[in-house]
Amino acid sequence: MTRNRLANLISTWFGCGYFPVGPGTVGSLAALAIAFGLVEYAGWRPMSFLWLTVAATVPAIWASDVTAAAGGRKDPGNIVVDEVLGQWLSLVGATTLNWKSWLGAFLLFRALDIAKPWPIRRFEALPGGTGIVADDLAAGAVAALVLFAAGCFNLY
Repeated sequence: MTRNRLANLISTWFGCGYFPVGPGTVGSLAALAIAFGLVEYAGWRPMSFLWLTVAATVPAIWASDVTAAAGGRKDPGNIVVDEVLGQWLSLVGATTLNWKSWLGAFLLFRALDIAKPWPIRRFEALPGGTGIVADDLAAGAVAALVLFAAGCFNLY
């Protein structure tokens, strides 16, 4: 497998980025499907997703950088590995995992990723794959904090 093909496979999250409508949302849903399987069948806890996100960050930055450079665009819509990492990071804030926290993590992350309020938007200015991934990690971190606060008040 060539370098560009491997980078494309990772950055599009195994083809999710080619979905014709809402590829970022599809990437987030794929991340949740994987996370749900890890929770249900491997007994993962929310904090486990921090380590998964950390481990996947460098390959995601590399793949995003290579794919963006090959396409000649700063942040192509078909790159969705950043949504995968941000979605996993949002789960770290869950005080318990139930349908409400899964839905909350999804909605919070997608809203923050789409709206990109300050300071999340500032991370996009970082160069190459770092900028592509960093803003979604920031959105995931903010979503995790909000989810954690909601859990502390028994809102889910």
